[in-house]
Amino acid sequence: MKLSAQVKLLPNPDQAIALLQTLEIANDACNVISQKAWNSHTFRQFPLHHLTYQTIRDMFPLNAQVVVRCIAKVADAYKVDRNVMPVFRPHGAIAYDDRILSWKLDESEVSIWTIAGRMRIPFVCGERQWELLVGMRGESDLCIHEGSFYLSTSCEVKVPEPIPVTEALGVDLGIVNVATDSDGIVYSGKVVETKRRIYSHRRRNLQRKKTKAAKRKLKKISGKQARFQKDISHLISKRLVQKAQDTGRAIAMEDLGGIRDRVTVRGRKQRARHANWSFHQLRKFISYKADLAGVPIFLVDPRNTSRTCPNCGCVDKRNRVTQSLFSCVSCGHSAPADTNAAVNIAARAVVNQPMVSNLIGLGTSHSH
Repeated sequence: MKLSAQVKLLPNPDQAIALLQTLEIANDACNVISQKAWNSHTFRQFPLHHLTYQTIRDMFPLNAQVVVRCIAKVADAYKVDRNVMPVFRPHGAIAYDDRILSWKLDESEVSIWTIAGRMRIPFVCGERQWELLVGMRGESDLCIHEGSFYLSTSCEVKVPEPIPVTEALGVDLGIVNVATDSDGIVYSGKVVETKRRIYSHRRRNLQRKKTKAAKRKLKKISGKQARFQKDISHLISKRLVQKAQDTGRAIAMEDLGGIRDRVTVRGRKQRARHANWSFHQLRKFISYKADLAGVPIFLVDPRNTSRTCPNCGCVDKRNRVTQSLFSCVSCGHSAPADTNAAVNIAARAVVNQPMVSNLIGLGTSHSH
C-alpha cells in the first residue's frame, strides 16, 4: 500500500524566495494551460501537451519537465470536473518527479529545481517519516503552509497477509458516540462536541470584532479544531485495530456512503453538529491501520442495525426507545443502543461471510 511522508524544508532566505517564485510562476502557467484547455475543449493530457507545451515554454522561465508536470496538473483537474474551468491559487502545490528532484537521505537534503537553478536544501522530519522514506516511490509535491515549505512524497509500505479470522469486531460510528464496538466499549463524542462549540463561539466573536488583533487571533486558532479531531480519530482507530489484532478478529463497519444526503436534521445547532461528523476520516484511518496490521476489514448494510434485536431478530422502530437505549418490544432484551447496533454489525459480517477466505478477500478489497 502507499502512504504519504511529509518533510519540512529548511531553505535560507534566498532559497525561500526562489521556491516561492517557482510556485507562483508554475501556477500562473497552470492557469494559462487551463484557459487554453477550456477554450479548445482539450482536456486529456496527451493532446493538451501538444496544444500548450511550446507556448508555455516561450511564456514562462520554466524547466521542460516542470511544464510537463503543470500540464498533468491541469489534466488531472479536468478529470474531476469538465463543467467548470479550474483556477489555480498562486501558492498551490506543484509536483516534482525524479528529473527535477532528487533526495539525499544520507545528508538530509534534497536537490530541487527552482527558477534560480538547482538548489540543495536541507530538510527535517520525524522518526516515522524516516521509516516511510525508505520506500519512497513516484512524485513529490512542493507546498507552502503558514510560511514554511514542505515536500510530501508517496511511499510504498509492505502490507502483511491478512490474519485468519472467524469472527468480527463490530464498530458502530455515530455523532453522540464517535465509535462503539461490539464488546461494549464506547468512545464518546462529548469532548469533540465541546471543542467544536468552543472554537465555533470563539470564531464567531472574533469575526464580529473585525479588528486587526481579532484577525491575528483568527489566523492563530485556524485549523486547531480540525487537528484536535484528527488526533482523536487516530487514537480511536489505533485502539480498535489493536483490539481486533490481539483477539484475532476482523473489523466490520457500516457502509455509510451518501448518508449526509439521506439524513435530515432540524435546527442550526443540529446541522452544525451533523456537518462536523468526521465518520469518513475515522473509517479511512481504521482501514489503513488495519491493512498495516493484517486485520481484514469489510462493510455491511447499515439498514436497521439500530432497530434489530440480536436475541430474537425482531425489527421494529419502537425498539429504539431513545437515542441511548434499545429495548426489544418482542423479547424484552435491553442494551445501550450503540452497543446493540455494533453487535448486529458484527453478526451480519459473520453471516454474510461464513468462509474465512472470503472474509479476508472482502476485507482487503474494501480497505482501499
